[in-house]
Amino acid sequence: MLTLFANFKGGTGKSTVVFNMAMWRMEQGKKVTVCDLDPQRTVSDVAEIREEDGVEPVLKVVHELPAKKDAKGDWLIDVGTSDMAALRGAIRVCDKIVIPVTPSQADIWATQHFLDIVTKERGKDLPPIVAFVNRADPHPRSRENAESIEALETLSMIKTLPEKMVQRLAFRRSFSEGLAVFEQEPSGKAAQELDALARKIYGSR
Repeated sequence: MLTLFANFKGGTGKSTVVFNMAMWRMEQGKKVTVCDLDPQRTVSDVAEIREEDGVEPVLKVVHELPAKKDAKGDWLIDVGTSDMAALRGAIRVCDKIVIPVTPSQADIWATQHFLDIVTKERGKDLPPIVAFVNRADPHPRSRENAESIEALETLSMIKTLPEKMVQRLAFRRSFSEGLAVFEQEPSGKAAQELDALARKIYGSR
């Protein structure tokens, strides 16, 4: 299955999500490949850190979209809007789209623009599209989190997940240390948030 993680706005934390989701799926025993089409190559860098440090399992990363017939196992696609050709190509071939949205009005507008692009590329043949709040305000009564979820729920093309990933140090450390949040701190809040969100996106273990 080809799952595209994308939005029209930068800074949504999609590369962090892709890396942690990929490691979560591997922890389940799935065959996972990350297709890193983002010019920043952040997921490629963190995969190299793991390899250099001898951390297993090794994360397989490629930089070209596969042909549908060759896409065996789970593929997670990370692509930014700085390469619109790559973004449009990924939209055309993906089986599912996951949209991380940071809690701000600008991100809601960007999501609407992104959905316009998806519609243009896919027409009526839309894949399942889910969105969730990423880098959420850690305050449990944050108005921005709740308002973002409410705004996303008005977009008929997508399913808005109530699960969110909070802006935590553990997610930032996952890149510098080359470790998924559940590898750093298995019982930590970040690991629990990742697990809850991943179960909604991919199903139970």
